[in-house]
Amino acid sequence: MDASENIQEAIEVLQQLGLKEYEARCFAGLSRVDTGTAKKLGELTEVPRTRVYDAIRVLEAQGLVEIQHSSPQRFRAVPLEEAAETLRDQYEDRVERLQSALEAVDVVDDGDEKPVQQVWSMSGQDGIENRTKKIVGAAEDEVVFVLCDESLLTDSLVATLNEADGNTDLLLGADTESLETDLAEAVPSATTFLSGLDWLQGTDEYVDDTAVGRLVLVDRSAILVSSIMPDSREEKAIYGDGFGNGLVVIARRLMSQGLISSSDPHP
Repeated sequence: MDASENIQEAIEVLQQLGLKEYEARCFAGLSRVDTGTAKKLGELTEVPRTRVYDAIRVLEAQGLVEIQHSSPQRFRAVPLEEAAETLRDQYEDRVERLQSALEAVDVVDDGDEKPVQQVWSMSGQDGIENRTKKIVGAAEDEVVFVLCDESLLTDSLVATLNEADGNTDLLLGADTESLETDLAEAVPSATTFLSGLDWLQGTDEYVDDTAVGRLVLVDRSAILVSSIMPDSREEKAIYGDGFGNGLVVIARRLMSQGLISSSDPHP
């Protein structure tokens, strides 16, 4: 990635964090120089000079830019580490406000009975990992987790597995010996095994097929199964819960193929 691509990515991320385009462009531009005037910044960022002043005022109010009241005025970005911490605080504050606001909203009861068995779909590795963390954290008896894609063995996932209740049986499967070794080293308290589910990954004839990412079964009552899209590498999943859920029954019997017999409760 060259310098222009890095700058463009920085601008896009700044906009995702709440800055408007000209504000993001001005901050990214100031990060490339020690100080700059409105004229210099306009030339560097292609932001109209009259809009530079507006953007700088907003950035100063957010604690991201400092102004020297000389003639002409000069601007500089605060140190990168300080700016990152400020943006992080602002982002977390927005998330907390959102959570508080939504928690205070009255729930509308449509009068329908809640079904015993439910299956839902979801997308995105972050969201799927958060759901994994939630159901693993709620486990009381057993967690069976089969990992079929090494890219999903993140620090966050390792932390989630290591934080599982000490009284919960933790059984971790992998479709390759190398991945099983990585799991054993990352989560020493778990029992690891080769899953025997490598056939779910397809054959060489179908290398472009969607691949299984993770299978999680908790207390034989909640199941999460994800897949990895071949082109985008985006993770998608289905999640089901409810004792006796047909999806749970099928998954438990499939996953038990790779379990150590002494640790495998009969389905």
